[in-house]
Amino acid sequence: MSDASAVLDDLRSESHQLDLLVAGATARQWAGTTPAEGWTLAHQIAHLSWTDDVALVAVTDPGRFADEVARAMEDPEHFVDRAAEEIVAACPPDALLVRWREGRARLHEALAAAPAGTRFPWYGPPMSVASMATARLMETWAHGQDVADALGVVRAPTARLRHVARIGVRARDYAYFVRGLEPPAEEFRVELECPDGALLAYGPEDAAQRVTGPLYDFCLLVTQRAHRDDLAVRAQGPDADAWLSIAQAFAGPAGPGRAPKGER
Repeated sequence: MSDASAVLDDLRSESHQLDLLVAGATARQWAGTTPAEGWTLAHQIAHLSWTDDVALVAVTDPGRFADEVARAMEDPEHFVDRAAEEIVAACPPDALLVRWREGRARLHEALAAAPAGTRFPWYGPPMSVASMATARLMETWAHGQDVADALGVVRAPTARLRHVARIGVRARDYAYFVRGLEPPAEEFRVELECPDGALLAYGPEDAAQRVTGPLYDFCLLVTQRAHRDDLAVRAQGPDADAWLSIAQAFAGPAGPGRAPKGER
């Protein structure tokens, strides 16, 4: 099985897990707030549906996707919120669920059929099939976390989090660039403790600056689903410490992050 096939299978599983959560939600829960300010549960699923749609455009029609990017740059701070709001306004929960299911199935088919070595444009750097699938899994997990928190559901961490961690580490320099900052020249060592006790490691073993902590906490950090003060992720070295305050695994503008629990 290729790396792309493996991550596509994991993306399908992550989406299915979230589908099970929202399929049983009541109308009141669909309209209820989530930890993302101004977003209901419906907005969370609408965003995933919209992003799957634009990802499909990137995969199948790069020229049209360039037009999508141009429209986004007209209002880079709000185009994501606006897209989610438009879908929520047009689709009641049942229709929104169908829209999301059908859209993610079309994207899965397109990615599975793409020739090896293909790269697609995106809002950040161009992506391979595996990278696009990893990005979709990361977003599905992150927005699924907001949904789970809103519904009071505690999700057990899975091995699929390794994909989220990998994109978080690989996006280190992007977090600096999107803020107009120069990234550090040296690599960091990142060591993450998996739920099964295994160690997931990135970067040189002898790196002077290091980041350590639970895999789950690191994924919450890089998807900006929790403030670093509430997580057991630790840095050794000033540059590694600064990175933990700006890390983001997603493309686009720097996110606002989440306030510490004591300030909510």
